[in-house]
Amino acid sequence: MQNERRLSVLRAIVEDYVKTEEPVGSKALVERHGLGVSPATVRNDMAALEEEGYITAPHTSAGRVPTDKGYRLFVDRLTTVKPMTAAEKRAIAGFLDGAVDLDDVVTRSTRLLSQLTRQVAVVQYPTLSRSTVRHVELVSLAPTRLLLVLILSTGRVEQRLLEVTEEVSEETLATLRTQINSAVAGVVIAEAGEALRTIARPAGQSDDAPRDPLASAVAEALIEAMNDHRSDERISIGGTSNLARFGDSFDTAVRPLLEALEEHVVLLKLMGEATAGGLVTVRIGAEGPYQELSQTSVVATGYGPGDEALATLGVVGPTRMDYPGSMAAVRAVARYLSRILDEA
Repeated sequence: MQNERRLSVLRAIVEDYVKTEEPVGSKALVERHGLGVSPATVRNDMAALEEEGYITAPHTSAGRVPTDKGYRLFVDRLTTVKPMTAAEKRAIAGFLDGAVDLDDVVTRSTRLLSQLTRQVAVVQYPTLSRSTVRHVELVSLAPTRLLLVLILSTGRVEQRLLEVTEEVSEETLATLRTQINSAVAGVVIAEAGEALRTIARPAGQSDDAPRDPLASAVAEALIEAMNDHRSDERISIGGTSNLARFGDSFDTAVRPLLEALEEHVVLLKLMGEATAGGLVTVRIGAEGPYQELSQTSVVATGYGPGDEALATLGVVGPTRMDYPGSMAAVRAVARYLSRILDEA
């Protein structure tokens, strides 16, 4: 019972500190939270929490603030991630459903996440190397000019213009389109390249045999599009202005994070590996991979079509963060983004 009461006191301290940005005293806790015990009991509980390293007194203040250990216990003892309200869900769906392509989806998700959490939002583009081919379209723009459209499971669309030496009939184009989709639809791009090369190779012939020039040119253009890995470390960042709220800790928390926002490789490592199944991970302070970001917390999860996590999204900010709200928003946006990719 005593431990549960102290956990309630810690929870109240965390909530008040995140909300007020001021150290929290025992009198304020009793007045705001109806803990059902006397101020003296609350003071005793706070003394015990401080002795165990869950809260600390900044400088000479009579109030207390949570430590990283306190935030960790608070997060770990959350029984459930609070659900988004019906209005919030409608707002998320309406905002994201209006996106026209993958770039727009990622940009909208980043903006939405930063608005919901008032933190810096980071959304990684779906990793190309884990994608499968959803569909290949061949379109005749002119007698000797083709448009090749490669659609991947991530929702990414690559387009290539191809000039050929001879006119291509619609019948020839339709036959080649069918052959290509039969060979690569549903195949991961690491294996799709070889499948494309076999199309240009006459059946039963060796690798040295003459290849069909049209099929060969189309195959090579598609392989080049598949091997374009520019998006593998591409991320979208939004809400940097939210860091202005933490001006009191600029040198220790904000400045290192601002520097990290310029290094995408650092950010990706900070966000961690994409996790499937709706699992939201929270890394607090020194739990992260960089000592210079020891006052930064990360709330992140994976997203992708179905149960496959192709990339990560989340929020980063100083440890004085609304963890329940951030966790709920990150999970909700990831679910909607995954659904959009699944239906693309």
